Parts: sequence; C-alpha cells; structure tokens
Amino acid sequence: MKSDSLQKPDHFIDISSEICPMTFVKTKLLIERMGQGETAEVRLQGIEPLENVPRSIKDFGHEILLLEPEDKNGPDHGIHRLILKKS
Repeated sequence: MKSDSLQKPDHFIDISSEICPMTFVKTKLLIERMGQGETAEVRLQGIEPLENVPRSIKDFGHEILLLEPEDKNGPDHGIHRLILKKS
C-alpha cells in the first residue's frame, strides 16, 4: 500500500531514538491502548528495530499496512515509517 493512499493514523509513537528491546515494548504498550481496527504510525530506525518490531507486530496478529523510509535516498536502516492496524 502506498503512503499517499492511507488515512492519517489514529495514533503515533516515535521510537527512533530507542534500542531493542524497548522499541517493541513501547510499540506493544501503544497497541494495548488502541481499539480494534485502529491504526498507528511508528517512527523507527536501526537494523534490529526494523527487523524485530514488524515481525513482533505480525506475531501478535496485527497487520502491517506500510513500512517505508522517510528519506528514499537515505541509509537502508535510517528512519522509517511503519503503519500498523490492530486486529
């Protein structure tokens, strides 16, 4: 799904300055406060968060709607936008 086709997420969290395992801990706490069907944008960066957070979201049964770099010309593990939907 393209970012321009998504509605504004219901929630937002910036974990780009956090390291694992706190990246998913903070994301999980946000998801727990969300209602079913609500969406959230998670701003993250780094090899481990970019691998672990999306995998953990899927493992808990939620949907990843989008995962894209903020800067298309930036580093591979730079800041990314992740949009999730709570199941």
